[in-house]
Amino acid sequence: MAAPLAVGDPELLELLRLLKRAGYHFITPTPATHARVLARPDRKQARDLRDIFGWSLPFEPALLPPAMRDCLRASGMLVEDEALWRSRIRVSTLQDDLYLHSAYPTDAEDAVFFGPDSYRFAGLVRYELGAGTRGKLLRIADIGGGAGVGAIVAAKLRPGATVLATDVNPKALRLARINAAAASVAIDTIEGSGLAPIEGGLDIAMLNPPYIIDESGRTYRDGGGMHGGELSLDLTVEAMDRLHPGGRIILYTGSAILNGEDPLATALRHECDKRGYALDYREIDPDVFGEELTKPQYKDVERIALIGAILRKP
Repeated sequence: MAAPLAVGDPELLELLRLLKRAGYHFITPTPATHARVLARPDRKQARDLRDIFGWSLPFEPALLPPAMRDCLRASGMLVEDEALWRSRIRVSTLQDDLYLHSAYPTDAEDAVFFGPDSYRFAGLVRYELGAGTRGKLLRIADIGGGAGVGAIVAAKLRPGATVLATDVNPKALRLARINAAAASVAIDTIEGSGLAPIEGGLDIAMLNPPYIIDESGRTYRDGGGMHGGELSLDLTVEAMDRLHPGGRIILYTGSAILNGEDPLATALRHECDKRGYALDYREIDPDVFGEELTKPQYKDVERIALIGAILRKP
C-alpha cells in the first residue's frame, strides 16, 4: 500500500489541483537556461503563476490567489518577506500531470530535481513499457526515483503492477507521494540507497542516476567516478542480480566520451556478457552539458552523451 500523506501534504496536493484547474503549464529547462532567462532585466519579479511556480521569481502577495496562498503557507512552502514572497517549490508539467519539485536554484544537498532529463527518462519508460505482455502483473522499481517521474509513468502504463520508488532523500519521497496522488496512481516509497531497501526480485528496474561530476557532491547531481558514470554502472550491476527471469533494466543516464570511446558502454557490455544478458545501448543525445567541459575534472573529455540502455535477462 502507498504511504499515507503527512502533515502539509494534502495542502500541496490541493495546490496541484488548483493549478491544474487554472490551466497552469510549465516546462522546466536546464539550470543554465533558467539562469540565462532570469538574467534578463525584465525577469526580476513575478507577473503570473508561471513566474511564481515555474521560474521561482519573487512576487507581490496580491498576485497569488488566496486559496493557493493558504496551501503554500500550511505546507511550509511559503517564504513571506516584507515586500515580496517566494515559493519554496516549483511545479512542472509532464504530459497531463503536474509535478512538485524544489525551487530554483537547486543548491541544497537535499534538493529534489526535475528538468529535461526527467522528460527524456519518462519518454524512454513510456516507450519500453508500451511494448510487451500487457496482462502480466509486474513488480517495478524506480531506483533513486526523485520526484517520482519513472514510478508514476510506469504506474499509469501498467495498472495493477506493484510500483516502488526508492531514494536516499526523504524530501524527494514526500513529493513523489504527493505527485502520485495528484496523478491518481499508487506507488510505494522506500527510503534508502540503491536496491538495498527492496526485498525480493523485480521484473523491471528503472534507473535515472546522476551522471555529472559535482564539485559540491550533491546527491541528486553527482555520478561519482568514471567522469560521472560510476553510479550508473554500480546501480545497473546491482539491479542485474535482482531481476526475475525475463526481466528488464531501463537505464537513462549520461556518459563521458573520451577519445571517441564510451567507457560506460564498454563496462555494461562486459557485465552483460558475464551474465548472458542482452543489451540494447543507444545514444539519445550526443552532446549535453557542454559547459562542464571547461572544468578541470573534464579536461580529457570530448563530449557528454545521453544514453538509453535496455538490459534483458534471459
